[in-house]
Amino acid sequence: MTAADQHDDEERPEAPEDSDDSTEFFRAIGKQLKVLRERANLTQKQTADLFGYSEDLISSLERGRRVMQKEFLLSAEVKLDAGGMFEVIQDDVEQAKAKAQLRTPVAFRVFSRLEPLAVERHQYCTHDIPGLLQTEEHARALLTMRKPLLAEQTIEERILTRMARQDLLDQWPAPELTWIIEESVLRRPIAGRSVHAGQLEKILRAGRKRNVEIQVMPLERTEHAGMSGPFILLTPKGKPQLGYIEVQSFSHLTRNPEEVRILAAKYGSLRAQALTPSESLALIEKMLGEL
Repeated sequence: MTAADQHDDEERPEAPEDSDDSTEFFRAIGKQLKVLRERANLTQKQTADLFGYSEDLISSLERGRRVMQKEFLLSAEVKLDAGGMFEVIQDDVEQAKAKAQLRTPVAFRVFSRLEPLAVERHQYCTHDIPGLLQTEEHARALLTMRKPLLAEQTIEERILTRMARQDLLDQWPAPELTWIIEESVLRRPIAGRSVHAGQLEKILRAGRKRNVEIQVMPLERTEHAGMSGPFILLTPKGKPQLGYIEVQSFSHLTRNPEEVRILAAKYGSLRAQALTPSESLALIEKMLGEL
């Protein structure tokens, strides 16, 4: 399992009555976005072009799978003539986001607050597709198959949180984002061939972004610097680089210079041992063609 994405798969399940209403709140806002779009006689693609986002993102916002950021709300207020609706709910959106995060482990909560501020983010993944690259279907399959079982409402909330974190990929100024993913992770058809094909396609789209580099660690490598497990290196704007590690339900956030230095050295070695970004995308395209 990858690092920061693992926390919401490995916690003990909450009882359904402990779930908050953040999921329904974001769905309601998404429905309002759809009403305003249709009132303006715009398709999702036209709306995406109008805002400078992807069509997939607009679709996810309308379904409440992604959280509308303040910049989007302000822009939608003007471009879709929302009549003040999106302007007045900004504080409610921030409160709902904060409420949804309250039950996450403390280390991850700190990490998730720093992640949107990243100018660099580097991740080594050993067991699963990293959460920032997962499709909704892949994420749902992981959360559904988790043991002990999670309540349905909890699954929906965690999908929402995971999809919201993906806003980092469309952020501007664009942070430098890199991933090293084990080949075995990319070959494991979680939820079946159709879902896996969609997952590989999403990774390819992300890997073609100018600020993203994805590398595959081949199974055939006889030397490997990452045998001690997955980790993330994060550099928030104006702050020193930090390290984040999770194993099962245990998380550790470190700002210790020596610990961070060791992780950074390992990551440098891993990048040298993995396939180049272009070789990696070619291999993923080949995997997709074989499905």
